Amino acid sequence: MEQAKRFESALRNLSAAALASSELPRSLMMSQSGNVEVFYAPFDYVNPNARLVLVGITPGVQQAMNAIRSCHRELADGANLATALRKAKGDGSFSGALRGNLIRLLDSLGVQHWLEIPSCASLFDTHMDLVHFTSALKYPVLVDGTNYSGRQPAMTRDSRLLAELERWLPEELAQLERPLIVPLGDSVAGAIDHLANRGSIDAQQVLRGLPHPSGANAERIAYFIGSKPRAKLSVKVDPDKLDAAREQALRAIAKLLQGRFVSRGIEMPQ
Repeated sequence: MEQAKRFESALRNLSAAALASSELPRSLMMSQSGNVEVFYAPFDYVNPNARLVLVGITPGVQQAMNAIRSCHRELADGANLATALRKAKGDGSFSGALRGNLIRLLDSLGVQHWLEIPSCASLFDTHMDLVHFTSALKYPVLVDGTNYSGRQPAMTRDSRLLAELERWLPEELAQLERPLIVPLGDSVAGAIDHLANRGSIDAQQVLRGLPHPSGANAERIAYFIGSKPRAKLSVKVDPDKLDAAREQALRAIAKLLQGRFVSRGIEMPQ
């Protein structure tokens, strides 16, 4: 809540032009170092009862603006800050094309069966109590003015990004009672491994293997969920790597479904 209180006035006073823009408001700038900019967006709400944690790279501009508009609207309608933050988190997290891809990935593994819901689509409405949405870099990071992709610079090798990673994510996860942690994509998995190696996260709670749900990963996602055959893949896709990752994830979910693991005290097979 500290950052939310710091930027509450700026959120309330955003102009119609700023809210309609596709660029993050400069009034929400948190820090700038060289070509790396960090902006505030209202992703502060933490669901302490979550059984599942979905970890992206960092909120993209589209997701951040959706959350900013939602929070501004709630505050303008008289909601208190805590209520506005909760609504903004649901409206902005993995919004746009990301959300549909993420739902398909999770459902393809059977996560919905473990959670005892019809589809992981309901994690974004009727079953939001089961999930916590977050990112390795909690607040939006832009590199050279564009969404940070997790690659250049590498998250765990750049002191500016590493400071963001180590400051926010362990603090969030410490508020939850041993949930299943799902990093999305290789760069996030690497960030989670870094935190596990320094003792900030228990590696036994991590479900690895999911590709990032970005639209740029459409071909990998299609193969992972079984909607595109190996024979039609381009040379950009490594099907053996995806097969191994999917098999590992399926084995882990199968063990959850068999009752060897429960919603608390999870230990994932390595």
